[in-house]
Amino acid sequence: MEPEPKIVLVVLGPTAVGKSALALFLARRFGGEIVNADSMQVYRGFDIGTDKPSAADRAAVPHHLLDILEPESQFTAADFARLASQAVRDIQARGRLPIVAGGTGLYLQALLDGLFPGPGSDRRIRRDLEKEAVSLGVESLHRRLAAVDPDCARRIAARDKVRIIRALEVHALTGIPLSRHFARTESRLRDFQPARIGLQLDRRNLVKRIESRVDRMFEAGIVEEVRAHLSRGLGRDAPPFRALGYRHVLQVLEGTLTVAQAAALTKTDTRRYAKRQMTWFKKMKDVAWFPADDRAAVADYVGSLRS
Repeated sequence: MEPEPKIVLVVLGPTAVGKSALALFLARRFGGEIVNADSMQVYRGFDIGTDKPSAADRAAVPHHLLDILEPESQFTAADFARLASQAVRDIQARGRLPIVAGGTGLYLQALLDGLFPGPGSDRRIRRDLEKEAVSLGVESLHRRLAAVDPDCARRIAARDKVRIIRALEVHALTGIPLSRHFARTESRLRDFQPARIGLQLDRRNLVKRIESRVDRMFEAGIVEEVRAHLSRGLGRDAPPFRALGYRHVLQVLEGTLTVAQAAALTKTDTRRYAKRQMTWFKKMKDVAWFPADDRAAVADYVGSLRS
């Protein structure tokens, strides 16, 4: 008799589409535990702007890779793949169903398809790229990336300096685009059967959800959350301040934006981010797409995998 396949569910889709709620529903229905795949929810103390699961939800279903780092720390896709793969294996070993949920496409790719080891950092190349970012703007680096690796450039935001510089550094050191390196990698979960569940929603309703989420963030006190971090001495260049909303809240506290302006800009940024996420996920292989609110169809699909 062949052993029963080891299944890992992967719930993906754009921000605000309902991934966390679906993951919680599936965990309760099928005896699962949730592994966070949001790049900013790993940081302690950044709760409101990252829309972390509530304390009640975390008490009802075990969650992993939440609040595991201090905000000064860097966290990479390779770090995520290592920790998430171990969490998935631990959950499966306990006889529970691993459910990976989140919208950071690079993290999911790293876990499911692998990351190449890559060359080490080159101080001279990085220094030159940093200088160009200062003198000509990050968008200049993004245009350079688009010329040598258009596929990678489409997946990296034009202002994501850290990832743009790394992609250009890899190309400079190896002569090979980062996207081609990724194509040669191997999954950390190659002995698992990943079931990718994609959630989609028509644009008008997704925009409504995004705008409601941003309104809730500001009503819940994201400005006070940032003020408290700064008062404890956290630097403005801390990684979680790159998360949606936080950059504009910093500008509120600097006096260059009003709260209303910050909320409006956050809504615009989030809509654009959701569009980039869908571009990424539509290229991902073997995704079973479902309407965002059709939990019954998703449950039937998961049940068929386990029968």
